[in-house]
Amino acid sequence: MIRLLLADDHPVVRDGLRGMFDSVEDIEVVGEASDGEQAVLQAVALRPDVVVMDLRMPGGGGVEAIRELRHRGVAARVLVLTTFDEDADVLDAVAAGATGYLLKDAPGDELLRAVRSAHRGEAVLSPAVASRLMTRAASPPPVAASPGLSKRELEVLRLVAAGATNREAAKTLFISETTVKTHLLHLFEKLGVRDRASAVDAAHRAGLLS
Repeated sequence: MIRLLLADDHPVVRDGLRGMFDSVEDIEVVGEASDGEQAVLQAVALRPDVVVMDLRMPGGGGVEAIRELRHRGVAARVLVLTTFDEDADVLDAVAAGATGYLLKDAPGDELLRAVRSAHRGEAVLSPAVASRLMTRAASPPPVAASPGLSKRELEVLRLVAAGATNREAAKTLFISETTVKTHLLHLFEKLGVRDRASAVDAAHRAGLLS
């Protein structure tokens, strides 16, 4: 029996998922959470085998919750189920420790297979997400030979590469979140990218990060 925790801020979505999983014999829904903080607390208390996690919720959101679960040593596999398929969202979730990433328009049988695969420790990506990542890997964005980042921009970049949120980076550097966001915008412009994950990738290829 696969013990499952559902984390989504929409009750209707949770009800629909519970109804689907209750219809199969090998999956048991042991708990529900409406935000990232609840998801962490429920996972620590209930020790599910798999957590089906929405990406953007109040109370920290999915990526922050995944990081916290790993920090607390919770062994549950996390399967992201979301409407967001941007490269940065996928890469942030996988980097945080997600086992799989599916979109909410996935058929029910695909979701059931994904939960079972995640339980076995197998990586799961929806076809649309896998195609995006393959395209991205095959055509990496060009990187300027000398982006000319400031010392503070490099500090922000290194913290972002280590998985820090804007709030965490601000606290570490003793600056405001607004200042962190400003540094990120300058980083994006200098590196010729549009999101955090692409900035980290570009910086690695430019030799700015060890």
